[in-house]
Amino acid sequence: MQKTIEPVKIAVIGGSGISELSGIENVSEIEIDTPFGKPSAPVTVGTLDGVRCAFLPRHGKGHVILPNEINVRANIYALKLIGVEQIIALTAVGSLQESIKPKDFVIPEQVFDRTKNRINTFFGNGIVAHVGMADPFCNGVRDIIHKTVTELGINHHFSDTTYVCIDGPQFSTRAESKVNRENGFSIVGMTALPEAKLAREAEICYANISLVTDYDVWKIGEEVGVEKVLEVMSANINTCKKLIKQLIPKLAQREISCQCGSALKYAVQSAPETIKKAPSYPALKLLLDKYFK
Repeated sequence: MQKTIEPVKIAVIGGSGISELSGIENVSEIEIDTPFGKPSAPVTVGTLDGVRCAFLPRHGKGHVILPNEINVRANIYALKLIGVEQIIALTAVGSLQESIKPKDFVIPEQVFDRTKNRINTFFGNGIVAHVGMADPFCNGVRDIIHKTVTELGINHHFSDTTYVCIDGPQFSTRAESKVNRENGFSIVGMTALPEAKLAREAEICYANISLVTDYDVWKIGEEVGVEKVLEVMSANINTCKKLIKQLIPKLAQREISCQCGSALKYAVQSAPETIKKAPSYPALKLLLDKYFK
């Protein structure tokens, strides 16, 4: 990082159509370099209702980065570097169930990985770690999101919801959509992974808000297309802006007592005497010095 800044504890990662944080004041942009390269864009830092927060568009300014091209390690590392402890991740998704309609919001409970060849860990090159992912999203943050969308009257889905993550950038085939439905998945998208995995390794509370734009391709006559997605997305974005404005102050008041912040406590399997000699240690000091300094 080029300069030291006051720590920012809450961040929003914007997805398709979410290119800025509405209502943010005292804005500055921070160019950050990480051992894993540059994040998708400079990190925007400011205040929302008096709360310092950060915003990062995962597809870059102007939506120029494909889902499988996103440097997720750099994005999560950059947010960790400025002190982020809680992340709200926004994504556009397709519905795999009749009961989940376009313009609905989903707060997924689980995620299923159908991606290929994405880098999904900070570790390796001399340091081995296995973090727990049984509950891939922070339930403390999910509960606050659930309460807030209920208060705002937003039609949403919370319990027993699973996000299946595909590579894209193409939408699903009918066969893929059929299989995903048969497996009981709720929604399909392209960006929840490896974000959730890397946020856990970075010991950051992370939860996803999925904005439903379409019925994927399983529903005859209502197959996903860019034109339909853009039309629904506009309505979703307006609703999302109201939600974020309510969420940020609540997250600022949250007492973090979940296990996200200690995910690495027993996860590192490498012998302590080998860790500082590992080629990857300089890059991982930010994550590991809490335990191995």
